[in-house]
Amino acid sequence: MTNMKIHISMQSPGKKPIRPPRLEPGDTIGVVAPAGPFDPEEFMQGKTVLETMGFRIVYDESIFQKHGFLAGTDDQRADQVNRLFADPSVQAIVCARGGYGSMRILPILDFNTIQTHPKIFVGFSDISALLTMLYEQCGLVTFHGPMVTSLAGATQRTILAMKTALTSDGPLELIPDGGKIIKPGMCSGVLAGGNLTTLCHLVGTPYSPNFRGKIVLLEDVGEMTYRIDRMLTQMKLAGCFNGIAGLILGAFKKCGQLNEIVEIFDNIFHDTDIPILAGFDIGHGKTNLTVPMGLVATLDTGKKRLYVA
Repeated sequence: MTNMKIHISMQSPGKKPIRPPRLEPGDTIGVVAPAGPFDPEEFMQGKTVLETMGFRIVYDESIFQKHGFLAGTDDQRADQVNRLFADPSVQAIVCARGGYGSMRILPILDFNTIQTHPKIFVGFSDISALLTMLYEQCGLVTFHGPMVTSLAGATQRTILAMKTALTSDGPLELIPDGGKIIKPGMCSGVLAGGNLTTLCHLVGTPYSPNFRGKIVLLEDVGEMTYRIDRMLTQMKLAGCFNGIAGLILGAFKKCGQLNEIVEIFDNIFHDTDIPILAGFDIGHGKTNLTVPMGLVATLDTGKKRLYVA
């Protein structure tokens, strides 16, 4: 392909990602609620979906607590996460719901215990704060994918993708059906990112994400176009996008038309030559594909393909 820019960016020296063991039939998944409260009926429906995948589901009744707009106090929610990572009978952890609250528990997570007991951790949306910091603090490869309540009514493609990602050691290839090239090129780098709003609110804190050399995934829901622009502008001015390898866009549900989102990203990143590809079924859309965060990926806009080794 002519005029294709190729960027090769690897993870920082000395940081070796910790890839947690994959799940096997009969393994135990523990459920935590690190953010907002959730609908018990949707929870039970999602729990059944996980059980039909062949897994045993465990959780403490404390996950059903409500503390204002949070699923319990900060200490209670952090304790759920810390205890399940330390529990040898649990092979994976899936979040009940996002909403808001994950960033509040970052200072009281036991990252030493988490690093010593690596296991699969799954979530998206507000849980992006945890996905990002579990990699940054521990080197743990996490999974951007459905939560228990979002599995209620999930598409078969969503369910199959989640089961495959959690049980297979093989590479993953994603080719968006409606892929839209914003900026052409090819790049390699560690896959990072998640929910734009959540990541934007980490800027200026000790937990501000480090995206240098990485392929950054961004998605969101229910944000007006000017807010998308404002958040991207703030992150750009703060230097969050300096030295990134490339960008992939997941779903921007109820955020305007795709062409409006594309125009915003094209404008914000007009002065860079990194490859940017939109249209991935990742995030708050009807289909939410599970992808590992923290592994080296290759983005090829010519083939409209993301390949994660």
